[in-house]
Amino acid sequence: MALIEVKGLNKVYKSGDVEVHALRDVSLTIDLGAFIAVMGPSGSGKSTFMNMIGCLDQPTSGSYLLDGVDVGGLDGNELAEIRNKKLGFIFQGFNLLPRTKLVENVGLPMLYAGVGAQKRRQMALKALEAVGLSDKAGSYPNQLSGGQQQRAAIARALVNNAPIILADEPTGNLDTKTSYEIMKLFVRLNKDLNVTVILVTHEPDIAAFARRIIKFSDGRVTDDEEVKKT
Repeated sequence: MALIEVKGLNKVYKSGDVEVHALRDVSLTIDLGAFIAVMGPSGSGKSTFMNMIGCLDQPTSGSYLLDGVDVGGLDGNELAEIRNKKLGFIFQGFNLLPRTKLVENVGLPMLYAGVGAQKRRQMALKALEAVGLSDKAGSYPNQLSGGQQQRAAIARALVNNAPIILADEPTGNLDTKTSYEIMKLFVRLNKDLNVTVILVTHEPDIAAFARRIIKFSDGRVTDDEEVKKT
């Protein structure tokens, strides 16, 4: 069974009398352990697609099954629960709380899930170890480099053992060297933990780290190809 399965996905936004078709009849499947780059110009539908996959928005029509569950039939509380258990989010701007130590930042998803303080700390430290930041657990975000902050954001996405990481332009605020280091970390986590990685990028050199590239244009999937690794 596919981890993610979307069929005939459409999203229409209305602005007055004008209809904007953000997604047009998108159908695809994504298996557990996939590493996918989503590409396309501004307004192509890639961000809308990621919002759908992340259970942050609902389609106008079509279906989305996440691990066999029809997401369209869930209410707000159920969607919040599935986001917390199944999905880890990583953003371009890191989104770390500035006055909160790293170990507590990483443990936030566990706090929302009602996990006790001791267990939260244990799992946060384990996640920090996975991204090479064990020695920074007591640091604050402003004491870290951009690359270290993004590693912390990745640890936060991993802490709940979610099977899917959704990354929106995760290297957008980083220099080339640091960007490649972050992408190599994604490759390692994908391989070692079998985490499904789906990232949005407009940079071909970043997309080249993925094993599958899906391209959007005008709300449609225009290309979906496996990346040959030498």
